[in-house]
Amino acid sequence: MQAAFTRIGLVGRSKQSGLREVVQELLVLLEERGLEVVLEDRLGELVEDSSHRLASCDEIGQSADLVIVVGGDGSLLSAARTLAKYDTPVLGVNRGRLGFLTDIMPDEISQQVPAVLDGHYELENRFLLDAQVHRAGKVVGRADALNDVVVNSGTSAQMIEFELYINDSFVYRQRADGLIVSTPTGSTAYSLSGGGPIMHPTLDAMVLVPMFPHALSSRPIVVDGNSRIRVDILARNRIHPPVTCDGQVNMTARPGDSVHVTKKSHRLTLLHPVGHSFYASCRDKLRWGDALVS
Repeated sequence: MQAAFTRIGLVGRSKQSGLREVVQELLVLLEERGLEVVLEDRLGELVEDSSHRLASCDEIGQSADLVIVVGGDGSLLSAARTLAKYDTPVLGVNRGRLGFLTDIMPDEISQQVPAVLDGHYELENRFLLDAQVHRAGKVVGRADALNDVVVNSGTSAQMIEFELYINDSFVYRQRADGLIVSTPTGSTAYSLSGGGPIMHPTLDAMVLVPMFPHALSSRPIVVDGNSRIRVDILARNRIHPPVTCDGQVNMTARPGDSVHVTKKSHRLTLLHPVGHSFYASCRDKLRWGDALVS
């Protein structure tokens, strides 16, 4: 059993449906245990008691022993890019849809959250990606991703032409709608929709998934997690392709630019209730075996 947590941060998106009730339940539970609670500033409007301390996600990451993210996986993705650099453990309470990362349901809060606070949990480390847009030898854009970095045409029914390099070795020249560079965490997200494989979250690997490639032989490639990925946007392209991190942070590349993707040095520390199973999550969220049920 780990040492007890004393200062808890609550993070989430204030506009999400049903969030007020979940935040209020968590506040009562945490305060009954005598714990100090810090609310992300945008959650302040959901709380009637104005005595609670409000802070930015960065400030919470620096001071909290544990951060509880309330929302869907999108909420956790947004928080993770900030919290990972502080090595602050994160627990997810699901108010979204799939919830591969936020695995405690609202009706489980009274049982699962106290158990975690008492030190009964399973810990996972998830790595993030660093994405940079290079132009004429200079970095003109930079962002982090827990799920994936996507280089795409940004327009319907148009392709971009690019060259892929892994550890400075030329892999191929491709015409496609784009390329997804995904972590194992992201392998059950956009990468899966693009035909990529499901990877266990503990793997030290990345998968590169071409999006609607103009070649029947083009398939996803799984590479070592320490690989250096470079996508050169050929100068003859007329499109300025967006570079998107986790579907939330957008940069814009130009013809002639290069997109560099590498593993970040810090990791997200994610807590799960005891008994958490990645495969059970897949069965539940991806509805494995439904076709066999009569």
